[in-house]
Amino acid sequence: MPEISRFPGIIIAMYYRDHSPPHFHAVYGDFEVTVQIGTGEVQGFLPRRVLSAVQEWRRIHEAELASAWELARTNQTLPRILPLE
Repeated sequence: MPEISRFPGIIIAMYYRDHSPPHFHAVYGDFEVTVQIGTGEVQGFLPRRVLSAVQEWRRIHEAELASAWELARTNQTLPRILPLE
């Protein structure tokens, strides 16, 4: 799973040629969720403060995530996206 960002304890990644809708994966310890890029809809569980950070990051980087999704769909190299500060 190609990592596109990382911030304290959280790994953000996308799979190549993954299914729609456009989404990314967020991993925190033993927890993992998928988050839809456009809506923020979540499947899975993360602790509340971690999910809050992931959603804030998603809102800030929504355009970059959409672009990365298109690259992943065509098996191209994914860019690194700045972490949440």
